[in-house]
Amino acid sequence: MEKAILFVDDEALILMSMKSQVKRHLGDTYRYETALDASEAMQIIEELVTEGVKILIVISDWLMPNIKGDEFLRIVHQRYPEIQKIIITGHADIASVEALKKEINLYSYLKKPWDEKELVTTITSALK
Repeated sequence: MEKAILFVDDEALILMSMKSQVKRHLGDTYRYETALDASEAMQIIEELVTEGVKILIVISDWLMPNIKGDEFLRIVHQRYPEIQKIIITGHADIASVEALKKEINLYSYLKKPWDEKELVTTITSALK
Protein backbone atom coordinates (compact mmCIF):
# COMPACT_ATOMS: atom_id res chain seq x y z
CA MET A 1 0.00 0.00 0.00
CA GLU A 2 1.29 3.42 -0.96
CA LYS A 3 1.88 5.79 1.97
CA ALA A 4 1.72 9.58 1.89
CA ILE A 5 2.83 12.64 3.83
CA LEU A 6 0.90 15.87 3.23
CA PHE A 7 2.34 19.36 3.72
CA VAL A 8 -0.07 22.32 3.98
CA ASP A 9 1.09 25.96 3.94
CA ASP A 10 -0.11 29.07 2.13
CA GLU A 11 3.45 29.91 1.08
CA ALA A 12 4.64 27.81 -1.88
CA LEU A 13 8.31 28.38 -1.04
CA ILE A 14 7.85 26.95 2.46
CA LEU A 15 5.97 23.94 1.06
CA MET A 16 8.69 23.14 -1.44
CA SER A 17 11.38 23.59 1.19
CA MET A 18 9.72 21.26 3.72
CA LYS A 19 8.96 18.67 1.07
CA SER A 20 12.49 18.63 -0.35
CA GLN A 21 14.12 18.47 3.10
CA VAL A 22 11.97 15.53 4.18
CA LYS A 23 12.32 13.73 0.85
CA ARG A 24 16.11 14.15 0.96
CA HIS A 25 16.16 12.23 4.26
CA LEU A 26 13.35 9.71 3.74
CA GLY A 27 13.75 9.11 0.01
CA ASP A 28 11.09 7.59 -2.21
CA THR A 29 9.53 5.40 0.49
CA TYR A 30 6.62 7.84 0.72
CA ARG A 31 4.46 9.91 -1.58
CA TYR A 32 4.79 13.62 -0.77
CA GLU A 33 1.79 15.86 -1.40
CA THR A 34 1.44 19.61 -0.93
CA ALA A 35 -1.54 21.96 -0.59
CA LEU A 36 -1.70 25.76 -0.41
CA ASP A 37 -4.77 25.87 1.85
CA ALA A 38 -7.10 23.72 3.93
CA SER A 39 -9.72 23.17 1.23
CA GLU A 40 -7.10 22.00 -1.30
CA ALA A 41 -5.64 19.76 1.42
CA MET A 42 -9.03 18.16 2.17
CA GLN A 43 -9.51 17.54 -1.55
CA ILE A 44 -6.10 15.83 -1.73
CA ILE A 45 -6.84 13.74 1.39
CA GLU A 46 -10.16 12.56 -0.06
CA GLU A 47 -8.53 11.73 -3.43
CA LEU A 48 -5.73 9.77 -1.74
CA VAL A 49 -8.20 7.86 0.44
CA THR A 50 -10.24 7.03 -2.69
CA GLU A 51 -7.06 5.79 -4.41
CA GLY A 52 -6.31 3.56 -1.42
CA VAL A 53 -3.27 5.58 -0.33
CA LYS A 54 -2.65 5.60 3.42
CA ILE A 55 -1.99 9.13 4.69
CA LEU A 56 0.42 8.86 7.59
CA ILE A 57 1.08 12.48 8.51
CA VAL A 58 -0.37 15.92 7.82
CA ILE A 59 1.93 18.84 8.58
CA SER A 60 0.04 22.11 8.54
CA ASP A 61 0.90 25.76 8.98
CA TRP A 62 -1.13 27.46 11.71
CA LEU A 63 -1.70 30.87 10.14
CA MET A 64 -3.45 30.46 6.77
CA PRO A 65 -6.22 32.37 5.00
CA ASN A 66 -9.85 31.16 5.27
CA ILE A 67 -9.40 28.13 7.51
CA LYS A 68 -6.53 28.27 10.00
CA GLY A 69 -4.33 25.24 10.56
CA ASP A 70 -5.79 24.34 13.94
CA GLU A 71 -9.34 24.30 12.52
CA PHE A 72 -8.16 22.29 9.51
CA LEU A 73 -6.48 19.70 11.74
CA ARG A 74 -9.65 19.42 13.84
CA ILE A 75 -11.56 18.51 10.64
CA VAL A 76 -8.85 16.00 9.65
CA HIS A 77 -9.00 14.48 13.14
CA GLN A 78 -12.80 14.14 13.06
CA ARG A 79 -12.74 12.35 9.70
CA TYR A 80 -9.41 10.51 9.92
CA PRO A 81 -8.31 10.17 13.57
CA GLU A 82 -5.54 7.72 12.62
CA ILE A 83 -3.55 10.36 10.71
CA GLN A 84 -0.68 11.88 12.71
CA LYS A 85 -0.98 15.66 12.90
CA ILE A 86 1.86 18.19 13.21
CA ILE A 87 1.41 21.95 13.23
CA ILE A 88 4.10 24.44 12.26
CA THR A 89 3.92 28.06 13.29
CA GLY A 90 5.70 31.26 13.98
CA HIS A 91 2.72 32.73 15.82
CA ALA A 92 0.82 30.30 18.07
CA ASP A 93 0.90 30.70 21.80
CA ILE A 94 1.87 27.62 23.81
CA ALA A 95 -1.52 27.45 25.58
CA SER A 96 -3.30 27.10 22.21
CA VAL A 97 -0.85 24.40 21.12
CA GLU A 98 -1.31 22.48 24.40
CA ALA A 99 -5.11 22.71 24.08
CA LEU A 100 -4.89 21.41 20.51
CA LYS A 101 -2.65 18.52 21.63
CA LYS A 102 -5.30 17.37 24.09
CA GLU A 103 -8.24 17.97 21.77
CA ILE A 104 -7.03 16.25 18.59
CA ASN A 105 -4.07 14.20 19.78
CA LEU A 106 -1.67 16.58 17.99
CA TYR A 107 1.59 14.71 17.56
CA SER A 108 3.88 17.71 17.72
CA TYR A 109 4.43 21.32 16.80
CA LEU A 110 7.38 23.02 15.19
CA LYS A 111 8.34 26.66 15.29
CA LYS A 112 9.05 28.68 12.16
CA PRO A 113 11.71 28.98 11.00
CA TRP A 114 12.16 25.27 11.62
CA ASP A 115 15.40 23.38 11.84
CA GLU A 116 15.74 20.72 9.12
CA LYS A 117 17.05 18.13 11.57
CA GLU A 118 14.15 18.80 13.97
CA LEU A 119 11.63 18.58 11.10
CA VAL A 120 12.99 15.24 9.90
CA THR A 121 13.34 13.84 13.45
CA THR A 122 9.76 14.81 14.31
CA ILE A 123 8.38 13.24 11.13
CA THR A 124 10.50 10.11 11.54
CA SER A 125 9.30 9.58 15.11
CA ALA A 126 5.67 10.23 14.07
CA LEU A 127 6.02 7.47 11.46
CA LYS A 128 6.90 4.88 14.13
